[in-house]
Amino acid sequence: MSQEMRVQDNAEVAGTSFTMRVALLALRLMCLAWLWPVTQLNSSSFPNKRRHKELYLGENTKQKHAGRVEIKKMDSTKSLLIKSEQLLRIEDHDFAMRPGFGGAALPVGIDVQVESIDSISEVNMDFTMTLYLRHYWQDDRLAFPSSNNKSRTFDARLVKKIWVPDVFFVHSKRSFIHDTTMENIMLRVYPDGNILYSVRITVTALCSMDFSSFPLDTQNCSLELESCWYNRLYINFILRRHIFFFMLQTYFPTMLMVMLSWVSFWIDRRAVPARVSLGITTVLTMSTIITGVSASMPQVSYVKAVDIYLWASFLFVFLSVIEYAAVNYFTTVEEMKRLKNAKIPTFNATQAMAFDGCFHDNDIDLTSFPEAASTPNTERNTQSRNSTNSAPTEGTRLRRKNPLKENLSFIMSNSYMIDSYSRVIFPLAYLLFNIIYWSMYA
Repeated sequence: MSQEMRVQDNAEVAGTSFTMRVALLALRLMCLAWLWPVTQLNSSSFPNKRRHKELYLGENTKQKHAGRVEIKKMDSTKSLLIKSEQLLRIEDHDFAMRPGFGGAALPVGIDVQVESIDSISEVNMDFTMTLYLRHYWQDDRLAFPSSNNKSRTFDARLVKKIWVPDVFFVHSKRSFIHDTTMENIMLRVYPDGNILYSVRITVTALCSMDFSSFPLDTQNCSLELESCWYNRLYINFILRRHIFFFMLQTYFPTMLMVMLSWVSFWIDRRAVPARVSLGITTVLTMSTIITGVSASMPQVSYVKAVDIYLWASFLFVFLSVIEYAAVNYFTTVEEMKRLKNAKIPTFNATQAMAFDGCFHDNDIDLTSFPEAASTPNTERNTQSRNSTNSAPTEGTRLRRKNPLKENLSFIMSNSYMIDSYSRVIFPLAYLLFNIIYWSMYA
């Protein structure tokens, strides 16, 4: 009896709990049905307010990945650029057209500040320089309201979205805009629409050089800027060359070689190896100097000032070698005549020449040979010479002797005097050449 009553009580409790659960679920459904229209009304009535709140209160976006919410911040520089474009009304105008298109020409001011002249090449006939190129113009489309009347400065990103003058370098071989650590471009906009555009450029431009007076020359190189408005701006650079480098590298060595060639005038004319080796050394050194200077210069069709100096100096060195050749020849001829008149046997003459290839006065003893016996021919010659030296009789004609011939025969018979004259003539002639050269080109 008691067991049946317990089962009945459990059944009543289970039925009561089930009824309560159903009633609770129905209540929840009624609440959701009542709140649904209110939620839809709030989400559809204020979309702009929510977007405005997200834009100005942090400008953050939320991303949900695998149940996780991340907050990603926008680039502040990008947002500033967007604000600048909105301030200058970039999207409202067509900046592919110049300001005031269809009207009068737009005046553009240009100035150049040279930072450095990097190199000047005579071989390539060009020069390289780094400069700041600045443009000034007015574009009313970029005017903006400002309470403090201050300008705004922007970088290269805004330059790509507005109109800038189409200025280029004429006769430019290479040029580039510096981009370390960012592009060296500045754009400054004033409230009234005036614009300053500055860019840092390295440019290599052609320079037609005249080397007639090289290295004592002055070059006039020009940097030319032009626009599709067909106007051209010339910037002239007067370049004067410093001569001290070329004095050390070219002129002083050349002078020393010429002076070294004069040393042979003080060496005995019978010392053939010493004088010949000295002459060949100076000639080869001068050839090396001329070759080195020509290799570092452009191949032009006219004569340069340095070429005149080098070849004139080379001529002086070459003439010193020729001078010794003349001295040696006249000495040999003179000694041959003496040996022939003395009737020296051939083997003695050969022995005298065996040492250095020329005859020597000191090697031959002419006193050991008796005078030749007098013959009728010698007597006749003696009488004729005596008659020639006697005073001319009446009716005879006097023949004038040529002084040049006399001097030449005198020098040939006294070859040692050639060295004596050369010691004075060569330095004076070279000094006169230097005076004329430096007065013309310096």
